[in-house]
Order: sequence, then structure tokens, then C-alpha cells
Amino acid sequence: QLQLVESGGGVVQPGGSLRLACKASGFILDHYVIGWFRQAPGKEREGVGCISNTDDMRNYADSVKGRFTISTDSAKKMVHLQMSSLNPEDTAVYYCGFSYVQSDTYCSLRRLDYVYWGQGTQVTVSS
Repeated sequence: QLQLVESGGGVVQPGGSLRLACKASGFILDHYVIGWFRQAPGKEREGVGCISNTDDMRNYADSVKGRFTISTDSAKKMVHLQMSSLNPEDTAVYYCGFSYVQSDTYCSLRRLDYVYWGQGTQVTVSS
């Protein structure tokens, strides 16, 4: 059974950095997408960024462009989210999700395109 496990959350001061990891297991596919989403209290889950396992597609939300970077280690089925210049508005539970490839040119940041989810990891940005 396909599983996703996030790790790396914690408390960080404004301006700081944090690196999240998403480990996928329980499937064999040549091409798939892993996305990072976040959900703050009282808000909808929103897409942060996504990447294909072959690293031929990446996409970022405007709110994190230039601050967050997604990378993949396809052999290990690992995806990392490097977050820099964090601010209190980045505080949320961060989830990774699994999506089948929807397009040849981009990966989706729509929540409905993702069919499996991890349990989430809390990121708190506070002084």
C-alpha cells in the first residue's frame, strides 16, 4: 500500500530555514509527482510546490518562489522541501501528497489532483 511519511518540522525563528522530507513507499511507477501542501488553522490546504520523480517538472506557489526549493532523490523515493527566509505566515502543518502525472509539462498544485497524503508535520515560525 502506498504510504507517505513527512519529517523535519519544528520551530524556527523568522528569517530562519528548515528542511522537510517526504519518504514514499509501497509502489512501483516510472513517473509520478510528489507535492507539498500546507494548512494553517482555519484555512484551506494550499499547494506549496511539486516535483516529478524524474525531476522534469517543478512548480511553486507564488508565495514561496525564491524562498522554497524542492528536490528529489528518485532512487530512494524521497522528496525534500528546503525552506528559507521563513516568516510567521509560513506557519502551518505541511503535508506531502502523491499524484499520478497529469501533464507532460507541469505538475499540479491543485489539492484534488492528489490521491494519497502523509500525516503532516508542523512548522512554526515564531520569535
